[in-house]
Amino acid sequence: MRSRLPPLNPLRAFEATARHATVAKAAEELNVTASAVSHQLRVLEESLGVALFTRSRARLKLTPDGEALLPSVRAAFEMIASAFVKVGSPIIAGDLVISAPLSFTSRWLARHIGDFLRQYPAVNLKVIPSNDDKEVYSPDVDVCVRYGEAQWRDRSVTLLEHPTLFPVVSPALMNGPKAIRSGDDLRHYALFCEHRGSWMRWLMEASVDKPERMRVLEIGNAHIAIEAALHGQGVALGDSISVRDDLTEGTLVRPFKATVPSRHPYHIVRRPELAEAPLASAFVFWLEGKVRGEA
Repeated sequence: MRSRLPPLNPLRAFEATARHATVAKAAEELNVTASAVSHQLRVLEESLGVALFTRSRARLKLTPDGEALLPSVRAAFEMIASAFVKVGSPIIAGDLVISAPLSFTSRWLARHIGDFLRQYPAVNLKVIPSNDDKEVYSPDVDVCVRYGEAQWRDRSVTLLEHPTLFPVVSPALMNGPKAIRSGDDLRHYALFCEHRGSWMRWLMEASVDKPERMRVLEIGNAHIAIEAALHGQGVALGDSISVRDDLTEGTLVRPFKATVPSRHPYHIVRRPELAEAPLASAFVFWLEGKVRGEA
């Protein structure tokens, strides 16, 4: 057993790099150079005596040792952040208005918001399911979760998570007469998604033969696509946030390991004057820890 904790800076560099899958984006978040992040990663790997990342094309991928370390590091930073908000702060109470995309709200936030409400029983919460910029610029909305390119002027923007995409399917289809064992087996089913191009990217990444012949159906919203898969109507292209709980519960199955990044990340967007407000900050710290800690 080690007699002391490792330095925090290498751990911060490790967590940010694991979340972004690139050193450059981690450096941008931490406001340091890419070479500084690379140096911190080397320091941590040398301290542990193991490799934490391997390079896959233009992105970094966690090794088994990296995957084993990441959950504890994320949980530790969340505990520190939560304590920082609570210690010396006024009682967290009042009205809080949150806006988040429908798929994020229905498939993730609705399953976890009770944890926040238990921690902050004096908060009156209102949730608006939307990805529209009108809430971003509304004086009546305190915190927005947005899926997009982070081009919101005059707003405080923080990266929340950049999900990965992969097929998900009902266990009944996995074990039925047309069981899914290879990418080619997908041609027996409707492939649901919000944008056809995302399925095409995955099919090419998985080296599926003649992907243009697959029956890909745009179904309007990622939430609807996943609901269709849950009810055995076909295969959905799920993202790593929206289907996380379904995979844990076994109501959906992930038949393949191949992934592609989603077109955009999720961001937290606030008015600048709310960046340090105790109530909004408490929610943001909780949200970051809950999303990243369960990744």
